[in-house]
Amino acid sequence: MKRWLGFIALLVGLVAAVIGVVGRPNIAFSRAQWLKQATPGRLSAPHAFLESNCSSCHTSVAGADSAKCIGCHANNTALLQRQPTAFHASIGNCAQCHIEHQGPNVRITTMNHVVLAQIGLKLLDRAVPGSEQKQLRADLLHWVRSHPVPSSPTPSHPRLTPVEMTLNCYVCHASKDRHQGLFGQECAQCHASTQWTIAEFQHPSTRSVDCAQCHQAPPSHYMEHFTMISEKVAGQENARVNQCYRCHQTTSWNDIRGVGWYKHH
Repeated sequence: MKRWLGFIALLVGLVAAVIGVVGRPNIAFSRAQWLKQATPGRLSAPHAFLESNCSSCHTSVAGADSAKCIGCHANNTALLQRQPTAFHASIGNCAQCHIEHQGPNVRITTMNHVVLAQIGLKLLDRAVPGSEQKQLRADLLHWVRSHPVPSSPTPSHPRLTPVEMTLNCYVCHASKDRHQGLFGQECAQCHASTQWTIAEFQHPSTRSVDCAQCHQAPPSHYMEHFTMISEKVAGQENARVNQCYRCHQTTSWNDIRGVGWYKHH
């Protein structure tokens, strides 16, 4: 009942607005004014120039049309050639991830891995192997695993959903692998989908002296800066670049032994 009352109130308001504008002499009720009566909210800043042109993105009855999004963004070579975003070439579902009408300050490119996985799994179901669908299916299988989502799974990471576990993280994020492949390609064994940092991470041993096996020293350590500044600050004037443990603690690179927090880069 409340829903119908709200609808009636909205309808009355729209009629009153139309009468108020049309009833004025020499004032035309423009297309832009009609659109303002039905807009669900302001567009994001990059799309603000389309505020008065709904048909640029929407198709009557169907709503937001991915074909129209692709018409504008298909020539974005920077997006399609970069490893983390190359999947856009085959996904064909724009509005499910890039949600508009939330205001000019909302960033609509924030990644939602759950939605991405759901889209990929649906497309796989539709992409029956065949002459026309073979390449699409191959592209999808590249970044979405083919195994089904179990009904009551136990994901390998407590902050990842079963649907997210169907994504092949390494396909998009191999270029960001700081482990140089030493830990394999199953990123989800350690990392969540919201950020790379791991709050619970602990070094195997705080007394380890093999830090350089995993950690590469910054460029400044291979210059005069290391002998003129770094060694002296830490009080380790005979330290070598690969002896990280002599100056650094495992809590943070800027937590210097015997000195405390020191921001020197």
